[in-house]
Order: sequence, then C-alpha cells, then structure tokens
Amino acid sequence: MKKKVSFVQRIASDVRLMFRRPARMQYSALCYRYKKKRGQIEVLVITSRDTGRWVIPKGWPMDGKPAWAVAEREAYEEAGVKGTVHQEAIGHYMYDKGISKGLSVPCKVNVYALEVDDLSKNFPEKGQRKLEWVTCTEAAARVAEPGLKQLILQFEEAWQAAQPLPATKKASA
Repeated sequence: MKKKVSFVQRIASDVRLMFRRPARMQYSALCYRYKKKRGQIEVLVITSRDTGRWVIPKGWPMDGKPAWAVAEREAYEEAGVKGTVHQEAIGHYMYDKGISKGLSVPCKVNVYALEVDDLSKNFPEKGQRKLEWVTCTEAAARVAEPGLKQLILQFEEAWQAAQPLPATKKASA
C-alpha cells in the first residue's frame, strides 16, 4: 500500500531542497609509491586531527592556486610528502564535513594522484597525525567514505592496467 504524502510534507520537502547549499569544494592528494619487491603500489593514509579516522590529505581552495597545487601542498603540510602531482583529477567523492554543534556541510572532493619520491622529516603538521603506507585494499578498508573507497580501488586497477606485461620466455623447439 502506497503511503500518502500530505501537501504540507511536500511543500516542506520542496523548501528544504530550495535552500540546500551546493557542496563546498575541497582538493585531495592520493599519495602513492611503487614497491618493487612486492610488485605493487602502496598509498598513504593519515588520521584526521579531530576524529582520528583514516583519510587522505585534503584541504580548501587557496586563492591563486590551481586545484592540483592545493592537493600537492596539503600532502606536504599534513604528511610531509613531496613528488609529482598529476594535474588532472582521477575522480571525486562526496562526504559531509562536520562543523560546530553537530551541523555538517556537504563537500565534494576532487582527488589528484601524487607519486611520492621524497619524505620530509619536518613538516607543518608533524606529530598531529598518524601516517601509514598500506595497500590499496587496506586503504579502502580503512577510510569511511564509500566514494573514496571506490576511488582508491579504481586507481589501483587503472595503475595495474597501465603496467607493461612481463616478457614471456620463448618456447623451446
């Protein structure tokens, strides 16, 4: 049996939709490195400062900086990593950013891959977060946002697909 929605409920729903703010933008770095011995990539996960949950470095837009440069800077400030950032986003995910008094704002996060080649001993947020290099599968298991989980796994698939196939031995006659 179909539940009837009252006229007032429909109006209230329409008003909520009219006043909903668009998602705020953030930019993030998916920091990765290749481990030759294991033949796989690892990604960097860090803890957030407020809740301690596992995330990847991200931040708000900065005047005069392109999105990929913001992601690159956040990776350095939050995790002390440097490397080559890809200037095209590999995708995006959505999440609700908690703000004061239990309120939240929707955020869209564009993610940029960053191939890490240097780890700094000193960086702005050193000691404020835990940092761990893990497999993509482990990273996807640790982060809470479903869209980020999917993005990490898709990144691993794309990376593996781009690798050259190993040379095969010629069959002996």
